[in-house]
Amino acid sequence: MKKIECILRPGKLEEVKEALNQSGVHGMTVMQVMGCGLQKGRKEVYRGTELTINLLPKVKIEIIVKDSQVEEVIALIRQSALTGQIGDGKIFVSSVENAVRIRTGETGDAAL
Repeated sequence: MKKIECILRPGKLEEVKEALNQSGVHGMTVMQVMGCGLQKGRKEVYRGTELTINLLPKVKIEIIVKDSQVEEVIALIRQSALTGQIGDGKIFVSSVENAVRIRTGETGDAAL
């Protein structure tokens, strides 16, 4: 099993969710996060003082999938989140040792 974490623009969340649902990936965790990278934030003026806001709102999605689904899920996320501009986000993939469904006690792929 693999854990796919992606950091996206908030405006792309619905497109990514819809693409994943259509491909049969239904379980995900979504969090609102703040972050900075190449985008480096923006400057705003507040009461005559220039402020640099370098933490921008983003959305983080966590998905656990079978090893055979990883490439397909990454391709779906890339296609639906792409704008071609700095700040589109990142995708991280890591191994998951085990999963347990609390209700039934199922483990491994069966718990997904």
